[in-house]
Amino acid sequence: MRACQLRYTELVLYFTTTLYKVGIVKMKTITPILIATALVSTSLITGCGTGEASVADAESIQAATPVPVEVAQPYRSDIYATYAATAIISSDADAPVPAKIAGEIVELVAEEGDWVAAGQMLARLDGDRARLEALSAKANLERAKKEYKRNADLHKRGLISASMFEGMQYDLAALEASYDLKQLNYDYASIRATISGVVSARNVKLGQNLSLGDIAFRITDTSDLVAYLQIPQAELAKFAAGHTATLSVASMPGIEFPAKITRISPTIDVRNGTFRATVVIDNTRGELAPGMFGRFTIAYELHANALVIPAHALLDEDDQTTVYVVSNNEVVRRVVETGIESGGRVEILSGLRDDDQIVVVGHSSLRDGSKVLASNKIPDSFSG
Repeated sequence: MRACQLRYTELVLYFTTTLYKVGIVKMKTITPILIATALVSTSLITGCGTGEASVADAESIQAATPVPVEVAQPYRSDIYATYAATAIISSDADAPVPAKIAGEIVELVAEEGDWVAAGQMLARLDGDRARLEALSAKANLERAKKEYKRNADLHKRGLISASMFEGMQYDLAALEASYDLKQLNYDYASIRATISGVVSARNVKLGQNLSLGDIAFRITDTSDLVAYLQIPQAELAKFAAGHTATLSVASMPGIEFPAKITRISPTIDVRNGTFRATVVIDNTRGELAPGMFGRFTIAYELHANALVIPAHALLDEDDQTTVYVVSNNEVVRRVVETGIESGGRVEILSGLRDDDQIVVVGHSSLRDGSKVLASNKIPDSFSG
């Protein structure tokens, strides 16, 4: 009788511990669970107090105990075959702004971080010398024009030879070119943006003397960024211009940015045996910056309306890919054929029907014919 009671207590503890470990019950609810489990456990004990006790062995008890699992149905969805690559993000529109004449910085108009349009003034040099040279060239040009006009009347009356008059025409053209050049140099006293974008660097200070060609600013257009992916020869046939991609960066986990392959180099890089694919990233919101390290996922093949399940529902057993299908509170091991795997989902080519209930959580301890206590899992959580 006492031995039977001890076994009875062991059964109750076994059931309670099992439920607590899998998270079905919490510590504060163990007492009522003990009572309920005790009632179930008595069916496994025969002859307590009236003769010899006959208790089921541990394997029979475990086989009769339902295993809590989460189940879900396969569903139909488009799924893409993908290729992963990494690259540094850069800007395809990045231009230095050099000083086109020598001079002293007398005014700074733009600062780093300012958005500027092409042709907008960023700084001004002391252009007095260039201004005076332009005025001198203009005066010479005006005098030559008046002289040419007087001689044009004389040429019509035949008082000036044709060769002399042609020489005057050439001199006038040379003076016009000289004035245009002096005026251009004077205009260069205003340092202007070469492209539209953000001032990414200001390399000059007020009062600094610049020489011809010194880099005063750098302008970067970050609305569209680029990355150059290296594609192995064996993978090249999978890709083409126009394929879409997504980008993720470490500084913004969980956020994906749209991108697209715009061109693929037709020549191979002999150093590493790869082709270069140029990917353009839409950055109109300005969340990304050149120099970031990006992880790209390129979608290159679409399987429309495919039957998909969460990838973690699969088991690899005896060189076969299997899932557990629930039927009448028992599981049946089912061999399946898989296709594309992407984003935590996998395509099922054969072995499952749309209305099957598959185990997606808790299948590691199951075997063919195991009893289960099933609860539903929503499809939105498949990607986890």
